[in-house]
Amino acid sequence: MDTAALAADDRRYLWHPFTQQRGWAQEPPLIIERAQGTDLFDTDGNAYIDGVSSLWCNVHGHRHPAIDAAVRDQLDRVAHTTMLGLSHPPAIELARRLVSLSPPGLERVFYSDNGSTATEVAVKLAFQYWQHRGQPGRTGFITLRDAYHGDTVGSVSVGAIELFHAAYRPLLFETWAAEPGDAEDMRALLERHGDSVAAVIVEPLVQGAAGMLVHPPGFLRAVRQLCDEYGVLLICDEVAVGLGRTGTMFACEQEGVSPDLLCLAKGISGGYLPLAATLTTQEVYDAFLGEHEELKTFFHGHTYTGNPLACAAALATLDVFESERTLERLAERIDELGSHLAELVAPLPAVAEVRRRGFMTGIQLADFPAAERMGHRVTVEARRRGAVIRPLGDVVVLMPPLAISATELRRLVEITAAAIAAATASRPAALATQSS
Repeated sequence: MDTAALAADDRRYLWHPFTQQRGWAQEPPLIIERAQGTDLFDTDGNAYIDGVSSLWCNVHGHRHPAIDAAVRDQLDRVAHTTMLGLSHPPAIELARRLVSLSPPGLERVFYSDNGSTATEVAVKLAFQYWQHRGQPGRTGFITLRDAYHGDTVGSVSVGAIELFHAAYRPLLFETWAAEPGDAEDMRALLERHGDSVAAVIVEPLVQGAAGMLVHPPGFLRAVRQLCDEYGVLLICDEVAVGLGRTGTMFACEQEGVSPDLLCLAKGISGGYLPLAATLTTQEVYDAFLGEHEELKTFFHGHTYTGNPLACAAALATLDVFESERTLERLAERIDELGSHLAELVAPLPAVAEVRRRGFMTGIQLADFPAAERMGHRVTVEARRRGAVIRPLGDVVVLMPPLAISATELRRLVEITAAAIAAATASRPAALATQSS
């Protein structure tokens, strides 16, 4: 492929997500042509470790033979058929498998196609549930400061990252933000607004887009207890933290919590195809049952809801979790990751803090001026050394596929450490001032 021509057309026609296009146009783009295992290859044949799982979604590696075969087999049957008034075997089987794997009490599955829509569905279900229960005043939501739940209007409303969400404030409905990790602050909000609250929504254990903000042990369990005490629903958004990222299939397992609604996406299809699922309880489901003229139907859906190809990929992904004992093997990788970070990254003068839970890592850089884009500089240096990583501001994120080998994991951390050192080499005086 002609990389220069592709780069020119990219600049001419594309608008990239979460990207300042002026800066994008000033740098040579990295154009990925193919992948294998945990490596990405650009149009010039250069290899890069996929250090962020292609935006936190690849689980078992690229071109996994079992998942590839499942998608090809389904393609020979039907690529897409609607879920509106019809059904199909992969969607039915996947729903059964998800219910069997999920925390107790979650018995119904509503499909959509990405993390934003998974949380949008949960928010709308929670709102409408209370309308059907005869409590129409329960229209508000409690979220956490610096929460991120997606980019549609409903999911943005329950988000609380000013950088992403402030511009859209006039479009959004009312929410209240509790301090992350502070159960007493959550209690105070419920005490003040409890009769108006439809649900509390949290990312269990780790707030990913907040910069891998790790909650203290017991916080999620405390939130569940508060929701029970004040009679509100609990939504657990496991779009980023689910499917093994924290070391267990679902993060809420680690505190023995069963939410009323559970949001899944990203890794659900192994990082192959767009798919999301919102799981809920029989009690919530039953509130929507009625005669046609009662208008209790959940009037929500998407063209590609429960797409057969994506469901086939998801079923194969779950099979691989079992056949390759992914979670069992992951425990060793998690320990190795912690050791490598402590040895190679934490001692660097440009690193203020390393935050980690399971296979989710946020490396907080020192306080550099925003105009320097130090997080971005680190990613550029990492690419030169053979790894793709992506920052959240000046937090360098590492979240490789769960299938990464011990050797490649070590190399990824070595590249990251070298990239941080190289990118910040011109700032020794500033670093010395901050550390004094």
